Parts: sequence; structure tokens; C-alpha cells
Amino acid sequence: MKLESLNATPEFKARKRVGRGPGSGMGKTSTRGEKGQKARSGASIKPWFQGGQSPLFRRIPKRGFNNARYTIRYATINLSDLNNFFKDGDIVTPEVLKEKGIIKKQLNGVKVLANGELEKKLTVKANRFSSKAVSKIESAGGKTEVI
Repeated sequence: MKLESLNATPEFKARKRVGRGPGSGMGKTSTRGEKGQKARSGASIKPWFQGGQSPLFRRIPKRGFNNARYTIRYATINLSDLNNFFKDGDIVTPEVLKEKGIIKKQLNGVKVLANGELEKKLTVKANRFSSKAVSKIESAGGKTEVI
């Protein structure tokens, strides 16, 4: 071992001991200043908090693509409704449903669901059918047509 190969030992800084009397220079308020939110115990203000002002991320308009505005939504109707509003042998179309007030908006089309029972022979024309609805309509002697 030679003198030039010795490395200086790193100096360690002593930990700051707060709240240990006035002689330490860090007594009384323990380096927290006077009163206020940040002087309280458990106080942590999130980095994005802007003092009650409307935050930046809410002031800036939304941008970019969102697929939700292009989803295809159907007006739905159940077999129980068809059973209540139509007579045997009627032809059910979206226009007739709208006229009778069974559906309010046609949206992207009409979908027939299988809730309820159908005891009438109907010809149903709609944009979509659930598989159970098709089987129930055909078992009652009716026909289904996809528009």
C-alpha cells in the first residue's frame, strides 16, 4: 500500500434533528415556518393542486379520437311488445313501430329481442334479431326479414 493509492474517505453529513430545542437552531417550529397548511402534521399538497384554481387539465379542451361517437346503437323491442300491439298476420316494420309510438327514435335501426312470448303470426322486418327471437317468431308461425 502506497500513499498515492489511498482514497479519501467520504464525509457523511449529519442528519437534521429538528424540534430539539432553541440551541439547535431548529427548535420551536421545526423548520416548518409559521402556521398554515404546510405547517400541520399529515399535510401533503398534491403536485397538481393549484390552490383551488380550476386545474390546467380541465381548462384545456379535449382533443383526439374517441371511438364512442361512432358506435352503432339500435332501438330495441321485445316480443312481448309485438304480442300486445299487433294483430295476427300483421307486418311489423320500423316505420309502423314509430307510428304506433312503441319506439321513440329509430337510431341506427331496430333490434328485436326475445323477452316475453309471441302467440301471433307476424312478419317482422328489422335491422337485427337475437337468435332466440328468430326461433320464437318462427315457432309461432311468423317470418323474420333483415332489412
